Amino acid sequence: MTDDNAELKNYLERENRLKEWPSKRNKGKFQQLVLEYMASKFYQEVKYSEKEVNALLNQYHTFNDPALLRREMVERKLLARMRDGSAYWRPTVSE
Repeated sequence: MTDDNAELKNYLERENRLKEWPSKRNKGKFQQLVLEYMASKFYQEVKYSEKEVNALLNQYHTFNDPALLRREMVERKLLARMRDGSAYWRPTVSE
């Protein structure tokens, strides 16, 4: 198991749902790690509505803040979105 996987486990509960938002210690390394984990739950080449994004995020975290996760993933380019917020998707490497 890599160190990153071990660190990620610290933020997951028994059912592998994110249980807390990491603090910014270590320059946000752990935030990036959990956001990559959450982004992995989205299929590439599938467009999602904001409601679908929230529903999916709610399946994989327990602290009831899908908006925080959604915004952070868009800011870090782990999710892309239409300017008007009508669609979200997981970008390919080339995007």
